[in-house]
Amino acid sequence: MSKKLFFVLVFMFAAATYSFAAELKLEIPKELSKESQACVACHSNTTSNIYAHWGRSKHYRGNVGCYECHMKKKGEPGAFEHNGATISVIVSPKDCGKCHAKEYDEFANSHHSKAGRIMGSLDNILADVAEGNSGMKTEAFPMGVSAAAVNGCWQCHGSVIKVNKDGKLDPATWPNTGMGRVNPDGSEGSCSACHQRHEFSVAQARQPENCGKCHMGPDHPQIEIFTESKHGINYYANKDRMNLESSKWIVGEDYTAAPTCATCHMSATKDMPVTHNVGLRIKWNNRPAQLKQAHETDLVWGLPSGKITGDMRMASMKKVCVSCHNVNFTEAFYIQYEAQMQLYSEKWAKPGEKLHKKATEVLKAVKGNEYASFANKIDYTWFELWHHEGRRVRHAASMQAPDYTQWHGNYDLARNWYGSYVPELKEVIEMGKKSPNKEANMKADELEKMLHEIQNTENHKWSIGNEDPSVKADRKKRIDEFDKRYK
Repeated sequence: MSKKLFFVLVFMFAAATYSFAAELKLEIPKELSKESQACVACHSNTTSNIYAHWGRSKHYRGNVGCYECHMKKKGEPGAFEHNGATISVIVSPKDCGKCHAKEYDEFANSHHSKAGRIMGSLDNILADVAEGNSGMKTEAFPMGVSAAAVNGCWQCHGSVIKVNKDGKLDPATWPNTGMGRVNPDGSEGSCSACHQRHEFSVAQARQPENCGKCHMGPDHPQIEIFTESKHGINYYANKDRMNLESSKWIVGEDYTAAPTCATCHMSATKDMPVTHNVGLRIKWNNRPAQLKQAHETDLVWGLPSGKITGDMRMASMKKVCVSCHNVNFTEAFYIQYEAQMQLYSEKWAKPGEKLHKKATEVLKAVKGNEYASFANKIDYTWFELWHHEGRRVRHAASMQAPDYTQWHGNYDLARNWYGSYVPELKEVIEMGKKSPNKEANMKADELEKMLHEIQNTENHKWSIGNEDPSVKADRKKRIDEFDKRYK
């Protein structure tokens, strides 16, 4: 991909989103409005903490007060009358876009703003059914909703904000600062997911803990991975040298000690501007079981950024890397990383998904109407293989965290594949063969044949004693050389 074509596509992406931003843009007030002065007169006493936070913000210095952010027109979704003013509790990205047009456009076209779309996925169904019940009843959910989803999934990914008849926000959906929150005005996202109210400190937003609110835990432990990595070690050792308050904050110019999450994924370099589309420097979307490039999802969602391919995004990330590392170091790292991605895909993901689909066919034939997804141990085993171990190894390798790559990634994949998944597949085969249902018998035979073929591939045949003797001999030779070297 030529540099010329790359910048043409970037320009097309910017042009496609500019018109709406231009339509929203407002001028910065020359002085604090009378409406905001009235808000301050009361809230400096009733919510003094909020008043203090706002007083430390650039909004305060720019004469942007409560009313400028919270104002609404009568009849707009979520609007209500408050002491003579029409306002909304929620300040949506669309509201922020009145002044921050570029940032709004970039965010609106990012994966981050679409995080709420997980609500119809397998992850949220787990919280609805396997983990929860319908015990939480509100005006918006008279039939009930799962408290597990409300307190867990929705708080990171975002809820669909419901406005009740009295104009108040339904407690099942608010408070919520989920990244992909669906707001009453129809916009997707939450700026306050990263920019905490009401100071909106740029230094706070640039720190890795800010991302760690959601990017942590068994399925995507980026904050833990960052902390283990050389990047994280250097950051915490040199935090006072990071110049986090700097307005332009260009890596290699304003700071050189270490990067944070923001450095690599969105902040400025000497030849790239800040972007609020966090996915534009990420080649791989590590959420699915199978390898998928980030732009493929953008294309499905109809986003202009779908034109920025995975390789183009990787080229942008490399520009960040060479702000601190030389080209040879950077290129060698990506060779290592891509090799790990292919290892995960070929050894675990492709055969694992194929086996689980066939095992599900067997279970459905055996159980009939009694079959339910995630009522079977093998469903959890396969889910964790790709959703936990598989994601961990990919994230860890991408961020240079060797312990997570090995002991929380590759090792857990192998242990759970050979120690749990394969034995459970054999149990499903046995169950299908013993069933009086002929379809179950047939599906069990198909699964048994499939498992036998996969176990006899180069990746797995060692586990059934079918390893090539020359490979085993070569490994023994290397072990002997190692023992001799360290006698």
